[in-house]
Amino acid sequence: MRQFLLGSFCTLFVAVVGGLVYMRLGLAEVRGDAPASRLESSVMQMAVHASVRRQAPNIPNPIAATDENLIAGAKIYLNECAGCHGTPGKPNEPDSLNPAAPRLPQVGTGYSEAQIFWVAKHGIRRSGMFANGMWDSDQKLWTVAAYIHRIKSLPPRVRLEIDTVVKAGS
Repeated sequence: MRQFLLGSFCTLFVAVVGGLVYMRLGLAEVRGDAPASRLESSVMQMAVHASVRRQAPNIPNPIAATDENLIAGAKIYLNECAGCHGTPGKPNEPDSLNPAAPRLPQVGTGYSEAQIFWVAKHGIRRSGMFANGMWDSDQKLWTVAAYIHRIKSLPPRVRLEIDTVVKAGS
């Protein structure tokens, strides 16, 4: 058992020192126009998802998911979020963010409404996701969270209204 623990400690030590040397020698890719490695993407995604799950409040959305509120959330999304996260019914626009913002109309989100609210309010460091809580009210953020949470399964009336707004803006 002692040899196992010593071997584990030595392996961990070598990995940490190796990682520090790798970074200190400038071997880590940091260009904004270079794709992230699979390891970097995996580690960052894991860290972000774990942090959001831990820090987001586990409370229900105080804004009811009525058609009117979902339409209001859609309008907020179209004005303030679609530029990075994509417009419903339109092909993906070129993305200059690295890492790319998730295309919510196409992929949806695995987050709860409270987690979406938390991300919208506090942002995600070094990702381009703004901390909107500095200038937007909680009510506005909860409203857009209700819409984003249902973005792939909206009621027909809401979807029709969004399509009309998107076509008018084209």
